[in-house]
Amino acid sequence: MAEDRPLILQGDLTLILETAHPRFVEMRDWLLPFAELVKSPEHLHTYRITPISIWNAAAAGLSSSEVLDFLERESRYPVPDNFRTEVRTWFERCGLFRLCKGPGGKLHLECREPKVLKELLHDEKMAELVVPDGDGGATVDPAHRGLLKERLIAFGFPLEDHAGYRSGAPLDVRLRNTTLSGDDFSLRPYQEEAVGNFHMDGRVEGGSGVVVLPCGAGKTVVGIAAMAAIGTETLILTPNTVALRQWRQELLERTWLEDSQIGEYSGDSKEIRPVTLTTYQIMTYRRSTSEDFLHFGLFDQGDWGLIVYDEVHLLPAPVFRATAEIQARRRLGLTATLVREDGKEEDVFCLIGPKRYDAPWKDLERRGYIAAVDCAEVRVPMDEELRLEYLGAKSRKKFRLASENPGKVECLHALLAKHAGERILIIGQYLDQLRVLQEEVGCPVITGKTPTPEREDLYQAFREGRERILLVSKVGNFAIDLPDANVAIQVSGTFGSRQEEAQRLGRVLRPKSDGSRATFYSLVTEATSDQDYAEKRQRFLTEQGYAYQIMTAGSLAVTREETEHETS
Repeated sequence: MAEDRPLILQGDLTLILETAHPRFVEMRDWLLPFAELVKSPEHLHTYRITPISIWNAAAAGLSSSEVLDFLERESRYPVPDNFRTEVRTWFERCGLFRLCKGPGGKLHLECREPKVLKELLHDEKMAELVVPDGDGGATVDPAHRGLLKERLIAFGFPLEDHAGYRSGAPLDVRLRNTTLSGDDFSLRPYQEEAVGNFHMDGRVEGGSGVVVLPCGAGKTVVGIAAMAAIGTETLILTPNTVALRQWRQELLERTWLEDSQIGEYSGDSKEIRPVTLTTYQIMTYRRSTSEDFLHFGLFDQGDWGLIVYDEVHLLPAPVFRATAEIQARRRLGLTATLVREDGKEEDVFCLIGPKRYDAPWKDLERRGYIAAVDCAEVRVPMDEELRLEYLGAKSRKKFRLASENPGKVECLHALLAKHAGERILIIGQYLDQLRVLQEEVGCPVITGKTPTPEREDLYQAFREGRERILLVSKVGNFAIDLPDANVAIQVSGTFGSRQEEAQRLGRVLRPKSDGSRATFYSLVTEATSDQDYAEKRQRFLTEQGYAYQIMTAGSLAVTREETEHETS
């Protein structure tokens, strides 16, 4: 019966899904490839279909008929006409323009409907990028390849790029069957699928795009396997020096590359080798805002056949500009979430490439590839004096007052007592708050000012159990390999950043050696902007199937007393 169907479609291109419906999980996984979660309260989740979500679905091989048949089959009420119209239109726009190799080193722009190209040529910027050929297509200078993609997507026409890539200098990258540490090594099924979807057996349809996998699921391994599939010299961009050195270690552990073949291009070293590792920070360095970026030449200094963008959701805007100029090189983006708080998802789509693979987090959890995690939001009251100051403050000050609420200290102590002996990360946004907590807890703190050697020593001490609690600033949001961390406590964050919430949960997602569950806490000041932003932060994880238990500070105080009594 139609009344039993799980979806309600609305004329504003949103879909409503009841969380209590017996097929909720099935529907959530079906919606993930072509719809975006926009609201996730307790009982009803709201999804929206957008051009980007449909274009990514098309790049993954879905068709308009598959999407519409699914909606017809699962909608409680008739599918609104505009749903059909928009979905078909966005799918059709995906193949309207195609870029191919042309004669004389030029590129050729094909258009399935020449009148559309003729209309777009009235745009001054578009007219500067192409030369009409009189047959309904146009000639394109290879230097304009990325700019053309940007301009077409601004008009709502994603470009199918079949112009191919530079081969790059050959490099034999072979995967080991046994790591240097002596462990058996092979690709997991989903990693093989991700590499296959990106590489497409070397066809021009592949070679650029983004692989989305949760932290702990082996994104680095996917990058290394892509290098092996392509077999060419590679440039790898990472978020920071710690991540850079973890990549180096993984390459040595899992491939037959020699140390001399891997170069570090950072503040400490300027090596260019067949595989070169650098950071976004070094690539965007310039002496002043009026000068050029000093290190952009690295993109052309090696004969790269592949460029890997680790944590591509962090890709700085200036690097987008460089990426627009190097479209003839294969590009692989790796991330746990394509969410960008600056709204530049379209830039990722057109300049790095479409989403090639996205695995549901809970599916990987069920299969044992990532740890099961319990999420909890702990609501902390404000004392009366601070509440009065909060009510009289401006919005930005309000958020900081709520984030640094001293009441969170007692809650932190309660959680540390509850999880005594476990490996605990305490993550926060504000350095003053972290220093206060360091005095309270008596554990090391890692911030952006902590020298890289000291950071690496502290991370290693944590891995070995010599340090069981670490305080980290936002530098701990990504690229830390701490497999035995099983408790993360978030004391403050960057407003409503969904990507940050996902990254911080990711700190405890690596499977535990004893198979135990992990726990992720967010300490939130109740009835403040801190709580409002927390709901926005949690939205992405809710889409992945995580539910947050709501706890009160009072309930933690009882837990702490009980724990201390049992210990004594």
